Amino acid sequence: MRHPITLLALFTSVLLVSCATHIPCGVETDQKAGLQSKKYKASLAERDSLCTRTKSLEEEVSAGLTREKGLNEDLVEQKKRYDVLMKNSGEEVDNLSNHLMTKEAELASKEQLLKDREARLKVLEDIVKKQDELMNALSDRIKKALLGFDADELSVETRNGKVYVSMSDKLLFRSGSDAVEAKGIEALIKLGDVLQRNADINIQIEGHTDSIPIATARFRDNWDLSGARSTSVVRILTDKKGMAPERITASGKGEFNPIAPNKTAEGRAKNRRTEIILSPKLDDLMELLGK
Repeated sequence: MRHPITLLALFTSVLLVSCATHIPCGVETDQKAGLQSKKYKASLAERDSLCTRTKSLEEEVSAGLTREKGLNEDLVEQKKRYDVLMKNSGEEVDNLSNHLMTKEAELASKEQLLKDREARLKVLEDIVKKQDELMNALSDRIKKALLGFDADELSVETRNGKVYVSMSDKLLFRSGSDAVEAKGIEALIKLGDVLQRNADINIQIEGHTDSIPIATARFRDNWDLSGARSTSVVRILTDKKGMAPERITASGKGEFNPIAPNKTAEGRAKNRRTEIILSPKLDDLMELLGK
């Protein structure tokens, strides 16, 4: 550490030099040799060092100010970006929220629709089950009512939710005739007794023949004959049993719906038949399907 007196002398010398003649930093002088003492030179050197340091500090300050200005500008820009991001994020959140609410509403609607369909399906299944039970019970009652007839005269079976009572030509009609025989009338009356107790059953009568052509003064062909035979069965049920005509439909199929080959006598005998097809009324089912 320099002595205070030395520093004071140095400061005095620098001050005197500066006051006497202003010499810019780093510039040598042509002063007399007596004035260019070691202390003077040291003072000049220290002055130059201070000037250099000052300049360096000024440059650092200037650079710092420039950096600060740049940082401030960057901060302002980042703040703008942040504000835009927050605004966009808020809009995106709102959009996502609205979309989610819409999807939730759609899902709730579809779930309710599915529940409604499941409920309707359950009702439909109950109706079908009830009708199957009804037709099975009807088939059992008809079989019991017609126990006295042979298997080659009639048969009772359930197919596709319907009861088919098939009566052969042997039971109902003579060859080429549409007049019902006495034994056939007996069978139809017994069948009518069962059907009268089941008013919710529709009745379709179908007449069938073999493929051997027929041509008489009364019947032009087998189609005519089959239609007349089905109508004769309808007359028995409506006239003798008082069944409502609107429940019954009569049709003739002729030879066009065989159940056995017509090449043999046995096959032709099976084809000559009258089928009484019993089906449940489907009003409830149709009403449900129409909703």
